[in-house]
Amino acid sequence: MGLRKILTDEESALHKTCKPVEKFDWRLHKLLGDMKETLIDSGGVGLAAPQVGILRRVVLVDTGEEILELVNPTLVETDGEQVGPEGCLSVPGKYGLVKRPYYAKVRAQDRDGNWYEAEGEELIARCFCHELDHLDGILYTEVMERFLTEEELMADSEED
Repeated sequence: MGLRKILTDEESALHKTCKPVEKFDWRLHKLLGDMKETLIDSGGVGLAAPQVGILRRVVLVDTGEEILELVNPTLVETDGEQVGPEGCLSVPGKYGLVKRPYYAKVRAQDRDGNWYEAEGEELIARCFCHELDHLDGILYTEVMERFLTEEELMADSEED
């Protein structure tokens, strides 16, 4: 396993549509392991393969209880609405105000190709949507209402 370099928003790989994973082999397992190590090291909540330069439909989401490996994920259900601050490991130091569903359910394959569903509310729903956007070359900066100011970020951190 190893840490991978996280690409930043000016790099073209982040703006491309990813291809489905077709081979569930040692290369995929290595990618998933490296992405997990990179996500943990970064302190992020989610990581998509294009963020580490791999144009495949693979994302990780840290639910706080486990790190979900989502291969070829699709959003199958959403409900409600939330508007809140969002950041990205590929857009360091900046946060925007983004509207996302309050609830989201995804269908994905695991590292061995078995299909399963995962669901979540609030931060997890936001993360599912954010990471799946990456697979279609979309960054949160393209769907946000606006960037948050330093003052707004400071006020949010004081409320926590």
